[in-house]
Amino acid sequence: MQEEQFIINQEENGMRIDVFLSKKMDNVSRSYIQKLIKEKEISVNGMAVKANYKVSANDIVQLTIPDLSEPDILPENIPLDILYEDADILIVNKPKGMVVHPSPSHYTGTLVNALMYYCKDDLSGINGVMRPGIVHRIDMDTTGSLLVCKNDFAHQKLAEDLKVHNIKRIYHAIVHGVIKEDEGTVEGPIGRHPIDRKKMSINYKNGKPAVTHYRVLKRFSNYTYIECQLETGRTHQIRVHMASIHHALVGDTVYGPAKSPFHLQGQTLHAKILGIHHPRTNEYLEIDAPLPEYFTDLLEKLERMSK
Repeated sequence: MQEEQFIINQEENGMRIDVFLSKKMDNVSRSYIQKLIKEKEISVNGMAVKANYKVSANDIVQLTIPDLSEPDILPENIPLDILYEDADILIVNKPKGMVVHPSPSHYTGTLVNALMYYCKDDLSGINGVMRPGIVHRIDMDTTGSLLVCKNDFAHQKLAEDLKVHNIKRIYHAIVHGVIKEDEGTVEGPIGRHPIDRKKMSINYKNGKPAVTHYRVLKRFSNYTYIECQLETGRTHQIRVHMASIHHALVGDTVYGPAKSPFHLQGQTLHAKILGIHHPRTNEYLEIDAPLPEYFTDLLEKLERMSK
């Protein structure tokens, strides 16, 4: 059970309580806050309120978030493209359209379901039932290398390496427009979008530091093929950063044009190179995930269009 208390300041005066709490708590949706209000788990100055209640300066807002009961996640016999495996770790080449771990809208067909079938009981338990073995994640429509830990020893070591930016992650992407400079860096803190809570944005007030380095691999008539190296790993980082310099990823209808060209399914983004120091031997290991067929087909099409 999680209990929180907030005291309303002058700037927050007049905000709807559900809006106020969704801004304060990035990991809780506004609809879930409204559900808690209906269940009288949220009070102002000790009194239950409605979702449209407008807070006043010096109000004391208290809420209780009940412990979530995690569903049983079932193993599923889903084929895995394994790039590397030993007793401690597994690196898989995640296909497009596959969600990494279960959520209320995806309890089946995820990478975790597949891993539970393939690895049986050989997955770290640090992230709980919903995310066994998962150290980091990539978006549903992003393809490429994903690191999985088979035991808690490997998980703790690699999670620490990830935290101190000691894991090499290079992505390949195709973006709108022609980037003139050969390379560059985008810096801008990333946090939840202040209006659209389903999106991320460069958020100087509530965001976390984020740095993306990019380098041009090839230019086409109206598009550019690039590689991006992450210094940090924020949600949607490459998508948000490239859109912020007016070079949104091709196929990304969330941060780019609403209509996706070339009948694409989501953004053209591939986690190509993953470099780690092995958690047990400390030897450097680098995995290069081959580009998926849709990506190479698009590069060939752009090449023909540019001639």
